[in-house]
Amino acid sequence: MQIFYDAECRLCRAGANRLKGVLARRQMELVPLQSPGTSTLLGVREDQLLVEMRLRLRDGRVFGGATAVVEIARRIWWAYPLWVVSRIPGAMRPMNAMYRWVARNRSCLNDACVPVPTKGTWLRRLAPLVILPIVAALAAPLMPRWVFMWAMAFALFAGCKWLTYTQARTRAGRIDRWRALGYLFAWPGMDAEAFMAGTARVERPSPLEWALAILKTAVGILVTWMVARVPSSPLVAGWIGMLGAIVMLHFGVFHLLSVAWRSGGVDAVPLMRNPARSCSLSEFWGRRWNTAFHELASRFTFKPLRALVGTTWASLLVFVTSGLIHELVITVPARGGYGLPTGYFVIQGLGVAGEHTDLGRRLGLGRGWRGWLFTVVATAGPLFWLFPPPFVRNVILPMLAFIGAI
Repeated sequence: MQIFYDAECRLCRAGANRLKGVLARRQMELVPLQSPGTSTLLGVREDQLLVEMRLRLRDGRVFGGATAVVEIARRIWWAYPLWVVSRIPGAMRPMNAMYRWVARNRSCLNDACVPVPTKGTWLRRLAPLVILPIVAALAAPLMPRWVFMWAMAFALFAGCKWLTYTQARTRAGRIDRWRALGYLFAWPGMDAEAFMAGTARVERPSPLEWALAILKTAVGILVTWMVARVPSSPLVAGWIGMLGAIVMLHFGVFHLLSVAWRSGGVDAVPLMRNPARSCSLSEFWGRRWNTAFHELASRFTFKPLRALVGTTWASLLVFVTSGLIHELVITVPARGGYGLPTGYFVIQGLGVAGEHTDLGRRLGLGRGWRGWLFTVVATAGPLFWLFPPPFVRNVILPMLAFIGAI
């Protein structure tokens, strides 16, 4: 087997050198696309030769781009999950889009170009955040509802990633290409400048933190694939499986990514910072729960709105915005329960505002055990509004059945 790559691209050469041993052990030969006769061998026109990498199998079949990547991953044990994900209906569409973006911008990732702000800069930054969810919505009839949920979530996530990345790249100028790729494709956080800066002194995680991250991942797997099978009620099983998946991803896998990046000296703080210890709703949503969204909302929504409408209304509007985003990922795929996620976040916004009133201060809602109890009741009490029964029945249960959890 032969892997053809652009030998004039520094990023491509570096990747080829890193993987040379792994590929050689699997009888995969690295060949520059610039080699004589490559165009004829691959059956590709000369002007299209450098558009994407190619994989040529022993039987003469040729794969290009993201398809070539997943075919290579299929033959490497630690990369095999990527091939498994690619088999999910519709999964190759975003993979192809990501590959094409990297291929088009590989010279910029090599620090060969630095974007110059122009009149249309913000339009280019925001375009993916608008276009990708529309594309996901238009493709909804072609996929199961749970796949549509992930497609919409990925579309929103990718749009936000692009927004934060382009802003950081404009401010920083030249950035390390590997950190840029790591931020875009291997880190769920949204603080692009901190992740890619390389100037902060990062405290390395302890062995105990590694163990806790692994334990949380294992607990999430156990709950999703074993505990969810116990209840006879499908709705209860769906709730348990969903909570197990949340623990596995948000508290487990994301924490593992954090400790892995920090072990390498990258400033990637955990996204979940012991939310159960929150003694106020402000602390819960602002400093402990999903700090990636808080970073994004604070920079692009709260701060601009605060200058226009003041702190209280800006905070409420951020919560409403969060509710509308959750509608796209929850009730739109479920085709039911509309308005409930937004209602949930309106309650949170009113609760945060209430903590800062004179009555809230007298009742101790923002501190001590009273604040902790208030936070638990406010966040957990109306939780079925955030994940209403139609979502569990129409999205979560089919997904759990597909992955063999129930």
